[in-house]
Amino acid sequence: MSRLNLDDFSDLIERPDSGIRRDAEERRERLIVTPGSLGRLDELGEWLSTAQASVPVRPIVQPRVVLFAGDHGVAQLGVSARESGSAHELVRATLEGGSPLAVLARRAGVPVRIVDAGLDCDPQLLPEEVVRHRVRRGSGRIDVEDALTIEETEAAVRLGMAIADEEADSGTDLVVLGDLSVGGTTPASTLIAALCGTDASVVTGRGGAGIDDLAWMRKCAAIRDALRRARPVLGDQLELLAAVGGADLAATTGFLLQSAVRRMPVILDGVVSAACALVGQRAAFRAPDWWLAGQVSGEPAQAKALDRMALNPLLDQGVTVGEGTGALLALPLVQAAAALAAELPERTEPVESDSD
Repeated sequence: MSRLNLDDFSDLIERPDSGIRRDAEERRERLIVTPGSLGRLDELGEWLSTAQASVPVRPIVQPRVVLFAGDHGVAQLGVSARESGSAHELVRATLEGGSPLAVLARRAGVPVRIVDAGLDCDPQLLPEEVVRHRVRRGSGRIDVEDALTIEETEAAVRLGMAIADEEADSGTDLVVLGDLSVGGTTPASTLIAALCGTDASVVTGRGGAGIDDLAWMRKCAAIRDALRRARPVLGDQLELLAAVGGADLAATTGFLLQSAVRRMPVILDGVVSAACALVGQRAAFRAPDWWLAGQVSGEPAQAKALDRMALNPLLDQGVTVGEGTGALLALPLVQAAAALAAELPERTEPVESDSD
């Protein structure tokens, strides 16, 4: 098998049909509600129409949460509020229904799929359907070593692509994308800093669980050191993911790109999915047309990535827990936009009188 080239996605991903967008806009002008009075819901309805190539827009009937899980060796430096190698605990909490994401998904009736791309735990601790795709056990410490080999990176990207194909083939019509990781915001911030040409201090946040000032300084130093390793390989997205990414990030990148190929809309969650999206944009500039930013996570790196991709978050509720929670909170808004665009009646034009 020849080596995967992410740049090939540029030829595979098309923009949504501009003619469909014009038709959706014209339909919106005919609805009984004054144009603009529904605010951003109008924009969302038109975006969904173009993504579905359907006017009126179809309702979202089969959404799915997809979470890629992994541990990152850089967490050994104390850059996370959680213990290194403990991401399997986040997975277990979600599977058992005790995480914020699990509570919201249960309430909304949205199924959750967890894919172990690189957890650092005994596979017997988790169900077979979760661990069977694992690329490797944990990812390398990116401040001093590569996260993955090139072969592992390609395997992880292909894993994400395969998961996207499975979801599209099963009828999933919108994906809520998130991650379950410990240390994941550090490689994510490194990727964003590298691709945006930014210093470590500008992108270093405090993670989903929050860290104190000393941990923040350790994290900033780790990102600074990782950036030195990232810059020489900026011209090759696969090598960049191998150097300073991780198995879960590479799989997420593959998932996002293949979802765009399959014309399957995705709601991004926090800084990890934003970093993977930014790598995807570098490979295929049209890909962000198929993605929505669910919420502001409070991570400075996320803000830089979304600004670079011209994606405006739907929500800003101060939710920093990550794990797909913010993206799932945005799902009802997208569903509401679809319902309004599809079900509001059109105006009845007044009959002109013949008399003066």
